[in-house]
Amino acid sequence: MTKPEVTRREFVQSSAAAVGAAAVGTAATGQATPATEPPDPKKTRSYNENMEYRRLGRTNLMISAVSIGGHWKKIATRGPEDFKKNRREVLAACMDHGINYIDACWNNEVMTYAEAVRDRREDIFFGYSFGAHESRFPKWGSTLDKMKESFDSGMKAAGLEYVDLWRITMHENTSKRNTPEEIEIAMEVLAWAKKSGRARFTGVSSHDRPWIAEAVTKYPQLEVIVTPYTAGSKEKPEGSMFESLRKNDVGMIGIKPFASGSVFKSRGQPDSATKEEDDERARLVLRYVLSCDVLTASIPGLVTIDQVKNAAKAVQDRRKLDVAEKAKLEQISEEMWANLPKSYEWLRDWEWV
Repeated sequence: MTKPEVTRREFVQSSAAAVGAAAVGTAATGQATPATEPPDPKKTRSYNENMEYRRLGRTNLMISAVSIGGHWKKIATRGPEDFKKNRREVLAACMDHGINYIDACWNNEVMTYAEAVRDRREDIFFGYSFGAHESRFPKWGSTLDKMKESFDSGMKAAGLEYVDLWRITMHENTSKRNTPEEIEIAMEVLAWAKKSGRARFTGVSSHDRPWIAEAVTKYPQLEVIVTPYTAGSKEKPEGSMFESLRKNDVGMIGIKPFASGSVFKSRGQPDSATKEEDDERARLVLRYVLSCDVLTASIPGLVTIDQVKNAAKAVQDRRKLDVAEKAKLEQISEEMWANLPKSYEWLRDWEWV
């Protein structure tokens, strides 16, 4: 009798079981045991010799140092089909340039990007959050059954059999706006998703640094944290959140490197009169944020193929800034703080991390 073909979910589930002992050890000791050496980056998805790949904490995934965030802004299209075409073409350009992680953090993003990469699903790592049906909303986040329902219904709607990372979108101020019960339910459902093979790895997005520092020690489910890191961010000399991420071997994905376009002369408008300078600023900012040794990947929103090429080019430049470049970055940072939209004033709290 012929043995049935193993489904992708069954493969992921067996892989999760294989690493279960490591997770138990993490929970028992309060910290992870780092792998002895990172995997061969040449074996990662969409490998390109001109891209840098970094180990995503104890997941051992090798992620492109510049990846792509799920938000889109200022995409000039003539309708829904034109928009879908843009997303397909930009994602294809990303993979062709070695960018191998997409972070989709809201329902519409999941649907859009699942369709855009359907023909190349195994060429990219998919970060998933059906955010409108998760822990930010008590209807979903207050019961385990509703969180399971949300995950399964979102995956079914997007046509996804599994995701590489389920990173639940918590309230930004997690410890004050998510109840202790909601947090425990989120951790329980993440464990369920990994054990069942629905998600290869798990984590959360949060802007609550003190909570993050404690939570990654308490919960082995937090293999990855998605959180801000901008052109003006720096590590605190003492008491940094980074200390806990390092100790527990947790991967960090950095959002808002361009602070909602505030680092640009055009405020992020593609193909503007200041495009050449804006491209230079984007590369300088990416070089700066990637000098952070805790950051696995920075995930700017990329809306044109030119922006993809420019981001990939930044990876090839040296990390260390010379005197003139440091002065330029300081100028950009000052302009960024001054130009923040009111809805992004909260980023000022991310100067010292």
